[in-house]
Amino acid sequence: MENIPLENDEISLKELLKKIQEWFRFLLSKWKIIVLSGILGAALGLTYSLMQKPTYTATLSFVLEDDKSGGGGLGGALGLASSLGLDLGGSGGNIFSGSNLTELFKSRRMVEQTLLNPVNYNGKSISLAEMYLDINKMREGWKENPKLSNINFLPGANRNNFTRVHDSILGVLYDALSKGGLTVGQKDKKVAIISIDMVSGNELFAKYFCEALAKEVGRFYVETKSKKARINMAILDRQVDSIRGELNGSITGVAVANDNTFNLNPAMNVRRAPSARKQVDVQANTAILTELVKQSELAKVTLRKETPLIQVIDRPILPLHKERFSKAKGILIGGFLAGFLVTVIIILRRIISQIMTW
Repeated sequence: MENIPLENDEISLKELLKKIQEWFRFLLSKWKIIVLSGILGAALGLTYSLMQKPTYTATLSFVLEDDKSGGGGLGGALGLASSLGLDLGGSGGNIFSGSNLTELFKSRRMVEQTLLNPVNYNGKSISLAEMYLDINKMREGWKENPKLSNINFLPGANRNNFTRVHDSILGVLYDALSKGGLTVGQKDKKVAIISIDMVSGNELFAKYFCEALAKEVGRFYVETKSKKARINMAILDRQVDSIRGELNGSITGVAVANDNTFNLNPAMNVRRAPSARKQVDVQANTAILTELVKQSELAKVTLRKETPLIQVIDRPILPLHKERFSKAKGILIGGFLAGFLVTVIIILRRIISQIMTW
């Protein structure tokens, strides 16, 4: 009884081997069809590789230096300013830290502003949006549509003045760029270097767009991070100018009052009251101006501290890295896929035929 399962297993293994041999002989009898389909697939793969346009990758890497350490002296001065009711912007926050910064590069606002940057293309100064439309021949399909044929994207144009048609076209360009070729991120999580990769079928567009995007985001980033400190410094500058004007007026008033009381009888003290009041104004304005000047200088230091430094490490240099679907790859992949597909079809047809005859 114990030998029966072994005998059945041995018979099953023989049947399996026989089936494999049978299928192998069957497929071998169809070798002409399989080889012919492989040759046809290789020809199609070669044709695809010849028709496929090469792509170019522009890469720009940079690092951010955002000084938030703040020494003890500056921290104490900021505390004094706060006690006086002045906010010098010592807490810039981290709204652009980590993944927030990379998402900023891929935001619609930044991409569209980048597309309005001027570039020199074919001897003319045009926007990147016009360059993209030209290299992709998108205007050829707009000739019969008067709403689209007259649409232009001038370099440096005000985004707020665009029409609904402008917005629609820019939306199409944004989708094509953000989903098709733009990649922003850190190559290594342990390194604080951020890389921008732009893939395009046009070498110049990839380079121009990559550099313009970095410049546009850098400007927006610096302005936003230091906006609070710049506003406070502007307020302090206006206050310093105002108090300085008051002080100059008070000094002039003291001089006029002294001239009016020159050689005055010492017993007539009432006539000296205006001069005394003006002298008090001079002393008060001097103390206020001294404090405001200190705070103004402190605001300048804070502005320098709040302004981040964007240091570009590598810029895209022509010629860019070129990628193309090679002929050998097209022949191998096309031949293999065609031969495999035909083999599967042959096997399925035989299985279905056997099932139908049972």
